[in-house]
Amino acid sequence: MLPVTSDDVRLFLHVLAATVWVGGQLVVLALVAPLRAAGPDVPGVAARRFAVVAWPAFLVLVATGVWNLLDVPVTDASTEYQVTLAVKLGVVAISGVAAWVHGRARTPATRAISGAIALLAALAALLLGVVLRG
Repeated sequence: MLPVTSDDVRLFLHVLAATVWVGGQLVVLALVAPLRAAGPDVPGVAARRFAVVAWPAFLVLVATGVWNLLDVPVTDASTEYQVTLAVKLGVVAISGVAAWVHGRARTPATRAISGAIALLAALAALLLGVVLRG
């Protein structure tokens, strides 16, 4: 059996947290209509339960992302890498802020727009993470 290194653990935690944060948003999106059919308060209850798992996952993503950055030798960080990283950090921040706004939205329009922004930014961050890792 191959050894499990701290790099493996770091990447595992980062991917696991991304799975929860991004994948969870996709699952909640797919469930909104059926949940509404079950009752007008059901989507909100489900969203609040998802937040209990999603926000810790987001924090793990940020922590392991910092841990990932500490492992990149400064001499290996080309300008293209730095620009890609800066864009990724920006979309991570947008995803977090938009999700926070979504969780506090009082109108359906604000909820829809902030939810869409949170998900699209999370997907962009996921893609850029793959690009950075490659």
